[in-house]
Amino acid sequence: MIDTNNFIKELFKSGISHLLVVPCSFSKGLINACINNSDLIEYIPCASEAIASSIASGLVMSGKKPIVIIQSSGLTNMGSCLTSLSNPYNIFFPIICSWRTYKEGDSEIQHKHLANNLCNLISSYGYEYEKLTNNISKAVEKVNKSFLKKNILLIDKETFNDCDLDKIHKVNLSSYPNRSLYLISLNRLIKFEKNFVCIGTTGNTSREMYSLMEGNPNFYMTGNMGGALSLGLGSALAGKKTLICGGDAEFVMHLGGLTTTGRYGKKVFLIYIIFDNEVNKSTGGQNTYQKHINYLALAKSCGWTTTRNIVKSLQDFETELEEILKNNTGLYFVHVKCNLDNDYPRPTANEIIKSKDSFK
Repeated sequence: MIDTNNFIKELFKSGISHLLVVPCSFSKGLINACINNSDLIEYIPCASEAIASSIASGLVMSGKKPIVIIQSSGLTNMGSCLTSLSNPYNIFFPIICSWRTYKEGDSEIQHKHLANNLCNLISSYGYEYEKLTNNISKAVEKVNKSFLKKNILLIDKETFNDCDLDKIHKVNLSSYPNRSLYLISLNRLIKFEKNFVCIGTTGNTSREMYSLMEGNPNFYMTGNMGGALSLGLGSALAGKKTLICGGDAEFVMHLGGLTTTGRYGKKVFLIYIIFDNEVNKSTGGQNTYQKHINYLALAKSCGWTTTRNIVKSLQDFETELEEILKNNTGLYFVHVKCNLDNDYPRPTANEIIKSKDSFK
């Protein structure tokens, strides 16, 4: 394994200036080491892989040396930037990409296709690929050679050693209720609703819904990060009363869904609950660095009805949802502050696939 603290120091010595990241659990050691050593290399958390590659292109053209870190499922998000910006303008920068594998029956079905087709996808973009070696000096050399050619460096879960975030970089939201408590309350409130579907976003949200909201028409969207709102609009346009349990990192990945849904407030019934815990929990607990965003003002500007204030207690949550559920049409946006929960079990692959029956 590569010692991530030493790797960051050697990358800095070689002139690397920025680390642009959409987090992945395989690269969490490197990400956390960069955050801990932010005086060396600037850490830039990105809402999506397309945004990361566009920022990297601007940095490279301005004389800087950035690295982009993604997971394999996010490579598709980069496709347009790579093929229509990087390729025609010959803008090269290192892309460190985790190769997420899949065994038949695994619950992470979102990785199944690219587990076997990642190399074909990379080649179709006009890029070469190679595995990042565990030798630090050779790894640094491969990174820097990727400024000279279109190249993607592949890693697995054994490439980087683990690295915990320093205490100063950890988020503490213990003053707020755990998301699990909100979900238990939500389960009680919607249990007898008819023509209703509840969508859980990728990551821990769906896992907690699976354990705590049994008996409700839940759909567990294990991939397609950022697409829950648009998926929910499709359901609502088809006549379903639709509720989405989202998260702060998921919400910002494809914000165009918010502007699109804003046109249909008089036609559909759609609730989006953003459970804001300020971290990417499933990829190592990195701060999302999104406290500057006023989610309520953003939603309101796009035509949504929002709660007057950020919800910070179970009592306020129940009061707001009870009022919203009295309506038959409208777009309703609820911003909830919550604390982190312990990990809940994943639904099985069959349970995930079967959850699409919730739309029937």
